[in-house]
Amino acid sequence: MVAKITVPGSIKRALNYNENKVKEGVAICLYAHAFLKDAQQLRFQEKLARFENLIQLNCRAKTNTLHVSLNFHPDETMSAEKMIRLAREYMERLGFGNQPYLVYEHRDAGHPHLHIVSTNIEPDGRRISLHNIGKERSEKAREALEQTHGLRKAEGKIAIGSSHLQPASVQRAVYGKGPTKRAITNVLDAILSTYKYGSLPELNAILQTYRVRADRGSKEGQTYRNGGLLYRLLDDTGKPLGVPIKASSIYSQPTLRFLETQFDQNKKEKEAFKPALRTRLDWVLQRTFVGLQAFEEALKKEKVSLVTRQNESGYIYGLTYIDHNTRCVVNGSEIGKTYSAKAVLEKCGISPSLSASTRSIERERRQEKEPLADQKFEHHQNHPSITDILFDPHQALPMIPSELRQKKKRKQKRKK
Repeated sequence: MVAKITVPGSIKRALNYNENKVKEGVAICLYAHAFLKDAQQLRFQEKLARFENLIQLNCRAKTNTLHVSLNFHPDETMSAEKMIRLAREYMERLGFGNQPYLVYEHRDAGHPHLHIVSTNIEPDGRRISLHNIGKERSEKAREALEQTHGLRKAEGKIAIGSSHLQPASVQRAVYGKGPTKRAITNVLDAILSTYKYGSLPELNAILQTYRVRADRGSKEGQTYRNGGLLYRLLDDTGKPLGVPIKASSIYSQPTLRFLETQFDQNKKEKEAFKPALRTRLDWVLQRTFVGLQAFEEALKKEKVSLVTRQNESGYIYGLTYIDHNTRCVVNGSEIGKTYSAKAVLEKCGISPSLSASTRSIERERRQEKEPLADQKFEHHQNHPSITDILFDPHQALPMIPSELRQKKKRKQKRKK
């Protein structure tokens, strides 16, 4: 079992998240603790009012909401009665046994899991401390439940995460925005908190292996100018599918501002893991490879994934290594010239240009007019010269700024 605790900014936000899942038909409110009615009889306003009445007793408390998700192994069969029993025992051990809380069963992922919403403001106005609640109370409660009820134990930081994560289901995503959003959210929840990435391209290196991409849009677009971020689902060739999802609309709020804070923190943490990655790369590079694919297969045995970075013309200008042991995403140039694209390609006996199959993918991307990051465009012999453009009578060059071309508005004389 994996227990994940978050502290949302408001109780209404946490409640809306779960109620929207109920409206979409992918969740159900199983149990209402310390409410006057059963879960099935409660209306939204009654649920919200129960929490807000307590929160108003302590207006000084900056944190007043608790949102917990309990995740169980995909092989475990969970009845509604067992989920309610586990939720009650968990909240009791967490110190929330006398607090009102709602238990929701979610059915939008490949494993059984439930969400619990509550407030830490008690009836006398005092606040239940949430400081280190995950480490000091939640972990002990999780271990006790695993032992008492024979649940599958969490392996590492997160049992149902990237190690068991499968690429998002593209077939479901094409049917509408709802399935697309759920597929993207499942991937982000497993990746963002577990892998160390220092930039948006590094994050995309790991996301694209699960058919997801974070996209700022074109530099001329409104999304880019406003510092926004979109998440797209990809097909097997890397082309976007379905409707792009705004980062701000996802519950965990994986916005650009949030990611930038992660970038700074991850850059510092990655330094400690780079020597271990160099050691494994050196071990692999001792051999001779024919083609880049052979090098990739050798890396997989060391639990390292390889992602190539290339421009529109098919020129490979960088390599990114995803170390699944330490969960770090590192560019080859960061750890030395030996691991750069030029050195590795020479070691594999190939030129930096891509294979014919990969070039066909690039041509499809150009047809879809998809902007590629960090592109380096080469001059093509079919491109018109500057002289051809200047003397082409069909070319309309904006020689005069639009502001100067606008006609001045005549001032109307006021009638006396």
